[in-house]
Amino acid sequence: MKVRFAPLLLAFALLWLAGCRASGPGTPARTVAEFFNKYENRSGFKATDWNAGLGTRFLLGRLGKLGGNNDLSQALTSIRSAKILTFTPTSNSAQQLVVEGLDKEVAGLLASERYTALPIADANPDMPNQMRYSVREQNDRVTELVAVGGEKNTGSFVLMAISGSFTRAQVAELTKVLPNVASGGF
Repeated sequence: MKVRFAPLLLAFALLWLAGCRASGPGTPARTVAEFFNKYENRSGFKATDWNAGLGTRFLLGRLGKLGGNNDLSQALTSIRSAKILTFTPTSNSAQQLVVEGLDKEVAGLLASERYTALPIADANPDMPNQMRYSVREQNDRVTELVAVGGEKNTGSFVLMAISGSFTRAQVAELTKVLPNVASGGF
């Protein structure tokens, strides 16, 4: 009996994962980078790609120290690159992306790529543009922080991918300032 149950359970799990990956418009992106490439030139999307050189990281660290927060200043100097993709449905075809599950596509790829979702400390269901965070870790360091947010009323959407080498405390400080960075996209 156990031998027959295991293949059935495996088949169910594979179908479930395929369903997660199949969410979203068109062929779903398999990675965050693919998601950026898939949507950056479509109607309603705006992509920004930023790479931090040594001078920029030094300047960010100095700015972080002005605030007096050591974890934040260390996090800012640890940023290697950041990509931001904002979306505002400006046409019927762009609005259709919201209906087809743009947000679900991101959730599916983060789950399948083994990102770890971070709990939202002060989650408020009444906040229309609450950010959700996921991280990719290697050993005891966070190598990528992904922030996803949107405004349900307008269908606006933002995806941020920040690469670097961070501690969890530094990530916690970054999550406090990222909603202010993203607010321009809503």
